[in-house]
Amino acid sequence: MQDYILEICADSAESAIAAEKGGATRLELCQNLIIGGTTPGPKLFEIVRHAVEIPVHVLIRPRFGDFCYSDYEMEQIKEEIKMFRELGADGVVIGVLSPDGSIDRERMERLLEERGDMSVTLHRAFDVCRDPLKSLQTAKDLGIQTILTSGQKDSCMEGADLLRELQKESQGGIQIQAGGGVTPENLETLFCQTGIRAWHMSAKTGIESRMKYRNPDVHMGIADISEYILFQTSEAKVRQAADILKRL
Repeated sequence: MQDYILEICADSAESAIAAEKGGATRLELCQNLIIGGTTPGPKLFEIVRHAVEIPVHVLIRPRFGDFCYSDYEMEQIKEEIKMFRELGADGVVIGVLSPDGSIDRERMERLLEERGDMSVTLHRAFDVCRDPLKSLQTAKDLGIQTILTSGQKDSCMEGADLLRELQKESQGGIQIQAGGGVTPENLETLFCQTGIRAWHMSAKTGIESRMKYRNPDVHMGIADISEYILFQTSEAKVRQAADILKRL
């Protein structure tokens, strides 16, 4: 019986399909993964929902940057939770912080009113909160199912000590999901260090664009990132990670 979660964050139908073929047990669907992910469009969700059979959780993040949102942004988040619930999402991935670095409990409660039967993951807003153990308890009190975290470091390897402590303190009341720099190469080490059984990774690889003509004098965004390299989930990397988890 499968007793682990291997969630792949995907921002395209191609990545979602590759993730399922490789053995992912769940998707986190987003857009703009290159800047940490933002809310996907409803049509992308519909295409992915029809293309895969595994559960699809949707990231609800209106913009790049921090997690202290304006009233307009909060209204947008609330309406998007409702929209994806109606479209058939299995879960949403959300997080709102107060200016003092704590979880904004009042605002989170308002968002959770729209959850319906969907599972809720507190995303890596957790990693920039002031007090991780207090925030863990707040998430439990709110009835959130999962916390996605790198252990408040840039990568899970750096945050392994806190991940282990969070796993111990969760006491089965909430699931700790490790994400941030997880790869097939470090997965077994992280498992042994933390005891965590829920994992989040992108498994991305760079693919050359089909474009033949390329104008070197124009950049559509960040100058250091080529428009002609597409980042997609590698089926092989997902399968490698899945095989490791099955063995562990």
